[in-house]
Formats: sequence, C-alpha cells, structure tokens
Amino acid sequence: MVWSTPPLGAEETTMINPSLFLDTAVALHGHECPGLALGLRLGAAAMNTLGVARDTDTELLGMLELGDDHCTHCLADGVQVITGCTLGKGNLLKLGHGKFGFTLVDRATKRAVRVSPRAEMQEAMRKSPFFTEYRLKNVPFSEVPAQVVEPLIRNVLQSPEEKLLLVGDEQRLEIPKRAQSLATFRCEVCGEGVAERYGRLSGGRRVCIPCEASLSHE
Repeated sequence: MVWSTPPLGAEETTMINPSLFLDTAVALHGHECPGLALGLRLGAAAMNTLGVARDTDTELLGMLELGDDHCTHCLADGVQVITGCTLGKGNLLKLGHGKFGFTLVDRATKRAVRVSPRAEMQEAMRKSPFFTEYRLKNVPFSEVPAQVVEPLIRNVLQSPEEKLLLVGDEQRLEIPKRAQSLATFRCEVCGEGVAERYGRLSGGRRVCIPCEASLSHE
C-alpha cells in the first residue's frame, strides 16, 4: 500500500490533518463511509491534544470502546490509519463497551486523552438518508450513491472539532509495555508453526490448541 501522505516523524510538530489520510483509509477499509472519517477525526484529535507523532514502534497505545456487531465499527480502521496503532502491532485494544470513545496513551510520558463523538452528531447522522434509506435496509456501503455519502464524509472531516467531538481532560495512565516472545515450535500433529506460549501437551505430544481440541474428541 502506498501512503497518500508520509507518516509524521518525531521531529514534526504540525497539527495532523485527518483529510490527508482519507485515501489511505479507504484503500485499507475498502469503501468510503462517515464512520471511517469519524475514526480519522478521533485519532487526529487525540494526537493533536497530546502533541504526538504517528506511531512507529508501539510508543503509543490506542483503546477503542467498540463492542461487536453494532454500527460505526468502520471508525476502527480510520483510527488505525491515522494513529499507527494497529491490531497487528498489538497496540490497539478493543474494550467491548459498545461505545465509540477512543483513548490514546503516550507510553513515554504516561499522558493520555479520551475523545468521543458528540451524541447529537450521531443522532443527526441516523436521521440522514444514508442511514434511513440505505443502512437500515442493509444496503452495502459500496452501493450507497456517492451523492448521498460524500456530503456526510465532508461534514465529518470539516466540522469544527467542538461541534463534532468531546475531547476529555488530559490524564496520566501507566500501562506497562508487554514483552514480545519470539519463540515458536512445530505442532506434532498438524506440523504448523505455533507461538510458544500457546502450545499444549496432549498424549505426550506438543500440539497446538485446535489439534488438542481435535484429539480430545477422538
């Protein structure tokens, strides 16, 4: 994937513009939608409040309050793109609260801030044709006409922060960085590689979790 804008270096102190990351977010996510743009705004607001650059080596930690199987999940990909906190690096956590808040922590300084969308903004979105005529009828995002979705995306990206988001007071959170294990072994049943701490013993053989479950049903 080619970045539409270069990741910010630690020496840069300019405010992060979420609009510059939209093309990259769409390339990752697969379609344009207001939730994706909202994720960009949440991430940018948190980064600008703390004055931090985009994450490269897990110096930041992001915590999303999303649950499962509910609306506005798309914002997670917007947050990943703009903050650099990702599931792959293990520094983006999903807390399972069924809410849309996002907390960003700078591990070095222990400074943290929580940002959430204003409820009235989300309520207005649910009254729009995008929601009532398409999303409530389970029309796929990619099939929503551009003239319906693009004005909403522009509105999310261009609205004044104070009308769109609630930015909390700065906090101090100490979250230890977990050590990463590089050890692996080969499962003696399926032959595939397994991370060391997920190994199991079954019948004297060192196996993976799925193979252990299969053996227990034999």
